[in-house]
Amino acid sequence: MLADFLSGITGVLQPLEDAVLWLLERFHYDVGLPWAWAIVGTTIVVRILLVPLTVKQIHSMQSLQAHAPQMKELQRKYKGDRAKLNEELMKFYRENHINPAASCLPLLAQLPVFFALFFVLQDFSKHPPPGPLGWLGIVPSIADSANSHWSGYLLLVIYAGSQVLSTWFMSTTMPKAQRMIMLAVPLVFIGVVAQFPAGLVLYWVTTNLWTVGQGLVTRRLVPKTPLGGPAGLAPKRSSRTAAEVGEPATKPTPPVSKPQPQRPRRVKRKKGGARR
Repeated sequence: MLADFLSGITGVLQPLEDAVLWLLERFHYDVGLPWAWAIVGTTIVVRILLVPLTVKQIHSMQSLQAHAPQMKELQRKYKGDRAKLNEELMKFYRENHINPAASCLPLLAQLPVFFALFFVLQDFSKHPPPGPLGWLGIVPSIADSANSHWSGYLLLVIYAGSQVLSTWFMSTTMPKAQRMIMLAVPLVFIGVVAQFPAGLVLYWVTTNLWTVGQGLVTRRLVPKTPLGGPAGLAPKRSSRTAAEVGEPATKPTPPVSKPQPQRPRRVKRKKGGARR
């Protein structure tokens, strides 16, 4: 069904399909790489071009993580009113310059390339280009579906493992239950992925491994942001949240100390009984 959908939009993505094919041919004819490794090289070029979006993605994830306690407080406060909760969250995002959609930008930007490569591999299956289409002995041809040969299942196992690892690195700000669902998604759709050309699975394995490496580098080079956010600064306070996590919205009035009783003044008497 998904393959039929992709075939229906082939005309819209024709320019991108031509660009992907041109890049594959440069790696194959000019650099001398086999077609499978040309897909790996094309994937790396795509991920390099997406670095600016990836930086925005990382900043968005860090911002969400830094403000997570305040957002949980909003969720607790408006637990029974979903509409009000969404309204207050949107206001909170605007006040603190948070863009939750930025964490999805690299994935959304890759989808057109994914579709374009699907069309290129479809043409390869109908009109095989010169040169071997196998890959490391794992798949006989990158243009055939991944489940067409027993060795293709090894590529599917690699895909599932790389997808789980990449999801693990990119879902650190999600609630635990939602994160577990995201980790299980690759295993649920493994049967659908098995029907795609092996070269398409190879493309996604490469981009997953890139994401894993990116996550490892980010954890080493980018310091963990404390609750105060970047550079140790306190996050911007909102009228809808307490000043600090665990701190009451209004500070209690300090108790007034009771006045100390004064000692009675001693009166000196003069000789003869007169007082001073």
